[in-house]
Amino acid sequence: MEVYTVTVATGTSEYSGTNNYIFVTLVGENGESERTLLDNPGLDFCRGAVDEYKVNSPSHLGTLLLVRLEKQRYWLEDNWYCRYITVKPPGGGTAVTFPCYRWLIGDIKVEIREGTAKTHRDDSLPQLLAHRKTELQERQTTFRWVTWAAGIPRCIDAKTEADLPQDVRFDNEKRSDFEHSLHYALLELSLKKLAIRFGKSWSDLDDFKRIFWKLRSPIAEYCMEHWKEDCFFGYQCMNGSNPRMIQRCKKLPENFPVTADMVQSSMAPRTNLNKELKAGNIHLLDYAIMDGIPANTINGKLQYIAAPLCLLYQHPDDGLIPIAIQLEQNPGPDTPIFLPKDPPLAWLLAKMWVRHSEFQVFQVLSHLLRTHLVIEVFCVATLRQLPAVHPIYKLLAPHLRYTLEINCRGRSQLISANGIFKRVVSTGGDGLLILAQREYKVLTYRSLQPHHDFTDRGVSQLPKYFYREHSLMLWDAILSFVTGIVNLYYQSDHDVQEDLELQAWIRDITQEGFTELPNFGLPSKLHTREELSTLLSVAIFTGTAQHAATNNGQFDWCAWVPNTPCTMREPPPTDKDAVTMEMIMATLPDVSQSCVQMAITWHLGRAQPDAIPLGQYTEEHFTEGRAQELIDQFRTELKEIEDHIVSQNEGLELQYLFLRPSCVENSITI
Repeated sequence: MEVYTVTVATGTSEYSGTNNYIFVTLVGENGESERTLLDNPGLDFCRGAVDEYKVNSPSHLGTLLLVRLEKQRYWLEDNWYCRYITVKPPGGGTAVTFPCYRWLIGDIKVEIREGTAKTHRDDSLPQLLAHRKTELQERQTTFRWVTWAAGIPRCIDAKTEADLPQDVRFDNEKRSDFEHSLHYALLELSLKKLAIRFGKSWSDLDDFKRIFWKLRSPIAEYCMEHWKEDCFFGYQCMNGSNPRMIQRCKKLPENFPVTADMVQSSMAPRTNLNKELKAGNIHLLDYAIMDGIPANTINGKLQYIAAPLCLLYQHPDDGLIPIAIQLEQNPGPDTPIFLPKDPPLAWLLAKMWVRHSEFQVFQVLSHLLRTHLVIEVFCVATLRQLPAVHPIYKLLAPHLRYTLEINCRGRSQLISANGIFKRVVSTGGDGLLILAQREYKVLTYRSLQPHHDFTDRGVSQLPKYFYREHSLMLWDAILSFVTGIVNLYYQSDHDVQEDLELQAWIRDITQEGFTELPNFGLPSKLHTREELSTLLSVAIFTGTAQHAATNNGQFDWCAWVPNTPCTMREPPPTDKDAVTMEMIMATLPDVSQSCVQMAITWHLGRAQPDAIPLGQYTEEHFTEGRAQELIDQFRTELKEIEDHIVSQNEGLELQYLFLRPSCVENSITI
């Protein structure tokens, strides 16, 4: 009789433990152990427990292949979350780890693989090949593609988060915190609405301070004090909630007839617009994508949308500043070009209109479409096509945590026909979908790669563009780490080409997820290790750094509502001299809309209490020493980036800390 020592680790989150029967059978190349009951129900397998047992086998099992776990109801059904199993062979040899990281629900039998990462061609035993096939067949039945709306990426087939399997759901603590924080914010601001005047306009700009109570942040307060300043407006184009919009302007658009005389007063001495265009100091924000988007109707009142063009100048003393704004795409007598020398209220309102368009583009395109929906494609394809033993599954799994649930909640609660956007945002309803469809048509794989993105927009040399600097540092660190992992498990390009599961994965991404995109630029077959490394880096960067850049600061930049209004209740001004404070207050969001804007951006932008920072892996999918060394190297590089960013921000009145690795979450969870 051979005696194996088996250690079983139960999950640490709430309700992970179980009082049901748990059985284990060890499966080796030479046979199976006895089917062993591991405990007396209710005594072991408590939350966070690591329990040790003895399992007998009639003979030595040889190389261990699988651990078969069985859960059976004892009195009442009680789900169990298993983190991992370790098995120490007779005679005190090296323990073998079997990562699990899944829920066992109902009377169920599961078999888990030993932790060494293996591609399909690394397996030769029929039993292990059959295990891979069965696992994927079950996953493909569970995780199905669906078209939520035409013209945007496809997603998981689940109408609400309740339709998702438990393994991709929020933990109970996460669910409770998510729902409590939203209710807290809405309740607090609802009380303020009642205390002020529900549904009414504000009297003046200072009135917005009345909802600036407990929900505040240092940047939000700085914004409240400096939002009227042109240099602060320019700063937000680079380092605000939508830092990917600004582009170098080499030639003025034909539909934006700005003349040199118009902006001469904004220029430094002894220069002019033509010289600055040639020097690369003129930049552009062009919201043409907003042109013709249908506006929302809120409480029976039509809202308004503009499609501005904004010219910016890199002033040698003042930094990046706006120098001309046109609020529609077609110039004409009713579409004046607003200038800094115009009446102050006219110039202020023009900037508000630009920032209003910024709210729509940042929320719907930069945030929702280009991070949440893009990553969901990778998430669904990974679950459908890569078994848990596959090295690419092990690499991506930590970066897909909670993404399916937060996206389901977004579709049902935020952007649905009766969601929060419909209640308070000018593109709510049909507008946001049309906006997303327009962006999706022109979405390219190249634009998701930061080096190409900054080069193509001509902003590689733009000073104080902290988002660019920090993004590139994180991209390079991610790419280096991913390349190390890929080269560890693929010895040649031929290995990539011959990995049947990997090729099924890329086909699922391109042909099922990113449909209707003839110009996306991502092939349906992977040919080289470099191609694979780049694609995996895009997925990880998008779900970590890019999401943090657009999500984490949304309360900071949007809490002071006049700086980034969610809606506009009057049309854009057509006469510079007719702009009054009364017109501005009638245009900006009312009390109710302002409160909801503040509540939802706080709820979505706040730091998550259970956040796992980039590079930290609470689930150890990789068990090999070399893979763990690469993870350690990655963490060391991230620590160096963290130290650089902290040092760079010391003494700055307005700090850019959104891309500190410790502030970047490992996956999209909010």
